[in-house]
Amino acid sequence: MSPEEWRSVIEGDASTSAAWMLAAARLGHGDAQAVLGQWFLDGHGLTRNPQQALSWFLKAGTQGHVIGMNMAGRCFENGWGAEPDTFAAANWYRQAAHLGLDVGMYNYANLLAAGQGVRKDQTAALEWYRRAARMGHAKSMTKIGHFYEDGRVVRRDAEQAFSWFEKGAMGGDFRGQFNYASMLAERGRLAEALVWLHKVPLTATVGYKRLAGEKLLLSPNPDFQAVGRAMLESLDPVAA
Repeated sequence: MSPEEWRSVIEGDASTSAAWMLAAARLGHGDAQAVLGQWFLDGHGLTRNPQQALSWFLKAGTQGHVIGMNMAGRCFENGWGAEPDTFAAANWYRQAAHLGLDVGMYNYANLLAAGQGVRKDQTAALEWYRRAARMGHAKSMTKIGHFYEDGRVVRRDAEQAFSWFEKGAMGGDFRGQFNYASMLAERGRLAEALVWLHKVPLTATVGYKRLAGEKLLLSPNPDFQAVGRAMLESLDPVAA
């Protein structure tokens, strides 16, 4: 199929596209298997079924499809379609990482940093974050910033942390945006910090908006408090 034909299937009527994707997946098409897994996970054109999602991700991953590998890892890590198994998750992430998938590198680095499913190895984790960052992976850039901020593996360096948080923020990572805004505020650049804080809730998870909102309510700056209050009110009108 040409890219245009593939896109027309992906963007077509959900039920019709799902039927086509299922037929292609059954014929062994790796891309179709990976997409079908995601659709079973999301309930796109199909009844949501995490067990089926994992099954199709495994089929794709077994034939070398890096997205299938990474998503099999995600399923095992989060308990989607199977009991949580960080050892299995690390195995799939490792394979995706070695095949050059930036998000696979990031996910594998997270397990290395936490010592989940693999022996804890901060040095190896940092190296995988660096590899992903070189490919433009914004979340990995933010993670590198934390290494410099905390002095893990590398010498503590506030300027390096600031630089990496800025890169993560520019790349669209909401955690990078919040940390970059925090360091801007520490430097007295309050107007710039406020601009970045307003960007955070546009892509942040519910949990992160709650965490960030609660932190901002403790700020002495009324403008920062207002951003925090808005984050919490977007979750629960009586939260603030």
